[in-house]
Amino acid sequence: MIEKFYKTFLVLAGLCIPAILLLLIFGFGNLVGIMVIGLFVFLAIGIRAYPSLKGFSFTVWVFASVALAMFYPSLITEVRGYNTENLIVPLIQVIMFGMGTSLSLGDFAGVVKMPKAVGVGLVCQYSIMPVVGVSLALLFGFPPEIAAGIVLVGASPSGVASNVMAFIAKGNLALSVTLTAIATMLAPLTTPFLMQVFAGQFIPIDFYTMMVSIFKMVIVPIVAGLAFNRIFRGKAGWLHRAMPLISMAGIVIIIGIITASGRDHLLSIGLLLIIAAVIHNITGYTLGYWGCRLVGMDEKSCRTIALEVGMQNAGLASGIAVEMGRVATMGLAPAVFGPWMNISGSFLANWWRDHTPAEEDQNPVSSAQNADVERTD
Repeated sequence: MIEKFYKTFLVLAGLCIPAILLLLIFGFGNLVGIMVIGLFVFLAIGIRAYPSLKGFSFTVWVFASVALAMFYPSLITEVRGYNTENLIVPLIQVIMFGMGTSLSLGDFAGVVKMPKAVGVGLVCQYSIMPVVGVSLALLFGFPPEIAAGIVLVGASPSGVASNVMAFIAKGNLALSVTLTAIATMLAPLTTPFLMQVFAGQFIPIDFYTMMVSIFKMVIVPIVAGLAFNRIFRGKAGWLHRAMPLISMAGIVIIIGIITASGRDHLLSIGLLLIIAAVIHNITGYTLGYWGCRLVGMDEKSCRTIALEVGMQNAGLASGIAVEMGRVATMGLAPAVFGPWMNISGSFLANWWRDHTPAEEDQNPVSSAQNADVERTD
């Protein structure tokens, strides 16, 4: 019954396509936006009828949010006199709190269990991505604040999406969670430092102000989430089930707000920014993977670190742009890079899932890590 319900929405999505063409042919362009938004909304619901496509539902919701922002920005930027940009930082704090509730102190102990893997992952993440970001910004000749936004994405830590992709790809999930946790906790120092080094040529960077902003957006809510998880472990299952949905909804809203705020800039440089996002992301996967292979790491860890390097926390980058008062310019790169990273990460993770490593890591430490993950699950 539920499958038929979902498939009905696929039919509605299919009907939106000829409707869009007819509206364009007969000169009713003002109604095209409604049909485009409807297409993505119906598609996001409809593809849940197929388990193999269900994972892409979130990405399609992002496209629906972007479509709404591009066609009707005034509906998003201000609601009854309230500037919606003020919602971005609180939403990020909620997402970070959710991340904290999904962690435990044991996740940070992974540094002791996998020192080489964690060290290689952090070095790759905080060297490859900012260097590639500033190189692309200079190559494409973006305006200073938009260029700084590209560097900002590269200087941000990985997000929880990389953990999901590592799980799908049958990677080293314990390593993925540890890398995300450590990189995120280091962000108040590493991100401002990298921004000063690489983005200082584009705009002034106040190290201390940025550090404080990231601390309140990341460390405070994550620590609160960790404390909540420790105090109410096993007693708040509803929260653990709800937080992924709340986090995804928060990201969809954030991307919509940023897209609406920077709509005019996107119309002028959107295509170049998309190209930059694709190159930045694919370069991260490629160099992250082969960098690990060069130092002799096992296949699962190489895949995991590739995903960690290639997928940054675009939501955090958006929040930093808001705190700097440059959401309509610096915030554009996170708004474009974020959806693309989810699309590419989903495809790469599913491809790797169907191509099991030829050689399984026989390291007893790795086996212990996998056992720990199974017990945690």
